[in-house]
Amino acid sequence: VLLKGVSGSFRPGVLTALMGVSGAGKTTLMDVLAGRKTGGYIEGDITISGYPKKQETFARISGYCEQNDIHSPHVTVYESLAFSAWLRLPSEVDLVTRKMFIEEVMELVELTSLWGALVGLPGVNGLSTEQRKRLTIAVELVANPSIIFMDEPTSGLDARAAAIVMRAVRNTVNTGRTVVCTIHQPSIDIFEAFDELFLMKRGGEEIYVGPLGHNSSKLIEYFEGIEGVSKIKDGYNPATWMLEVTSIVQEEMLSVDFCEIYRRSELYQRNKELIEELSTPHPDSSDLDFPSLYSRSFFTQCLACLWKQKLSYWRNPSYTAMRFLFTIIIALLFGTMFWGLGQKTQ
Repeated sequence: VLLKGVSGSFRPGVLTALMGVSGAGKTTLMDVLAGRKTGGYIEGDITISGYPKKQETFARISGYCEQNDIHSPHVTVYESLAFSAWLRLPSEVDLVTRKMFIEEVMELVELTSLWGALVGLPGVNGLSTEQRKRLTIAVELVANPSIIFMDEPTSGLDARAAAIVMRAVRNTVNTGRTVVCTIHQPSIDIFEAFDELFLMKRGGEEIYVGPLGHNSSKLIEYFEGIEGVSKIKDGYNPATWMLEVTSIVQEEMLSVDFCEIYRRSELYQRNKELIEELSTPHPDSSDLDFPSLYSRSFFTQCLACLWKQKLSYWRNPSYTAMRFLFTIIIALLFGTMFWGLGQKTQ
């Protein structure tokens, strides 16, 4: 069992950190919520604004930022965003509006100065790791999603770069979107940039779901209130302390089950009430429905892909020349093999 009895809620305008030790099921939970985990048995209910989640609809209103930033190296920052917006925004959005929205997103994630920069290859040329991470966020934002999942957005970044990325994430949250991030060993500044925490232990069970509070005060108050848990030292990282005091070793030493403690807590009861409230549709609301499976027609999708491929080939002459050369060589090879074959038969 990878996930066991997990329940919670994510709200608009709230930045939630999904944390836990390795093997706790953070990415698994996020993949299940995003509809990316299709193998195995998945039981339970997921609702969006009180209505049962339908994956074909949910895919249109959600975005997913992978941990590995994969982009075409021979297109510019603006062209990467234009391609995503062309394919994912509704056909009712005209070209002028689409361009204005792309520019707005670039300003939001602080990529305006890199408008015409080529993406390049990671670690070789083009954008830095932190700039590529912001581009990944922007590529999802231009689809205008209501919910965004981010898999370790600060992974592999130094303190300065991580702070810039988190500023872009916070700007995204301030637009009223729901943002959920898995995060691994964050610094104090990064950790306290989050509003709420969804903490899991190994075995896929939640042990704290609630607000962090100013300087992580609510989180610290909750765990220090458990008998036997050591107090946090002054200046110590609350994220590191939290993972240390809730480890399997600590559970065995204290003879406690942090999952059971959470389920008997007042915080758990409040969360249950909130889930029940959010699981009830508003009287004036209606379920999401789109007239077509995809936002763009098959012809438009082909046109967008051809446009991007044209740019990629045009800006990589050595690769294109090599393809032409191989085509000529193969043509000559087969031409020589079968030359005059029809004339030699009797």
